[in-house]
Amino acid sequence: MNFNFLKNRNVAIDLGNNNTVVSDKNGILVAQPSYIVLDSESNAVKAVGEKAFSMFEKSPLNLRTVKPLRGGVIADYDSATKMIGEMVSNACPLTSFLSGYNNIVSGIPFCASSVEKRALRDAMGQFNSRKSYMVYEPLAAAMGIGLNIREPHGKMLIDIGGGVTEIVIISLSGIVAFQSLKIAGDAFDSEIQNHFRKRYNMAIGLKTAEQIKIGVGSVLEKLSDTPLPMQVRGKDVMQGIPAVRTIGHQEISRVLDKSIAAIEHAILQTLETCPPELASDIYNAGIHVTGGNAMLRGLRERLERRMNLAIHIDTQGLYAVTKGIAQTLSDTSRYESILME
Repeated sequence: MNFNFLKNRNVAIDLGNNNTVVSDKNGILVAQPSYIVLDSESNAVKAVGEKAFSMFEKSPLNLRTVKPLRGGVIADYDSATKMIGEMVSNACPLTSFLSGYNNIVSGIPFCASSVEKRALRDAMGQFNSRKSYMVYEPLAAAMGIGLNIREPHGKMLIDIGGGVTEIVIISLSGIVAFQSLKIAGDAFDSEIQNHFRKRYNMAIGLKTAEQIKIGVGSVLEKLSDTPLPMQVRGKDVMQGIPAVRTIGHQEISRVLDKSIAAIEHAILQTLETCPPELASDIYNAGIHVTGGNAMLRGLRERLERRMNLAIHIDTQGLYAVTKGIAQTLSDTSRYESILME
């Protein structure tokens, strides 16, 4: 008996370094932090997503909090597989043991190796879907922000995610020039952590560093809309007692300066390798910046000053890849040129 007619759920998965988003063609179903808590002995799942994130750096010895992705790809296969399974089951619960999934499309960085692609492909195999595809995240992000990737016009996109920054030039549904850096949201958080340890002899957690980045994160010292300084609580490394410091956006802009300069250098390198005709298109259309860390204060002004080009910041950068992947669900045959099995 053919049970394919029962496999009627189409699912898009944006497996991000810090956030995982599950959607269908109608919209987002689940958006949760990419964390999972496992029992230290039995390896049973205790929590995923927001609940697991709230336990990060606070869990007792009998529980193990895992962030399964590094650099935008799977670093811990077993925990990543369990996390994906739980999130998809929560987003799209199956009505019976006979029902299943039709098409599952997941994003993957363009810089991913064949081993990393195989790990994602194997993790998606747990759903026993009729068809499982992967799509490069920069192409999906371009679609998600409304760019027509099929036309023969050069489009430059910078995706600043949690684990990796990808800089691409797109034309005719393909990537013409490309640069990838392991300098992104996680690297920004680590630099803020290191700054507090070196400057103030104060230890702060990664969650606190991320809150600082969101609260007063900036890449310029002079801003038109200045955020209020924020109080930061941590631990005095020398005395081992709780400590409090107040920090403003100017200090964070100096902390992040080296990383942002590296991204600027990679953008210029990508433009240098771009064919002249496509460079002309980019000059007219400007550069599009998306990803969860595209909202750093002053980023548009700083890039415009350095590149002398128009910079377009996606205000919903966290969901650009998700929206692009979801577009492919409506008609996978139409997007077969960018979908990989």
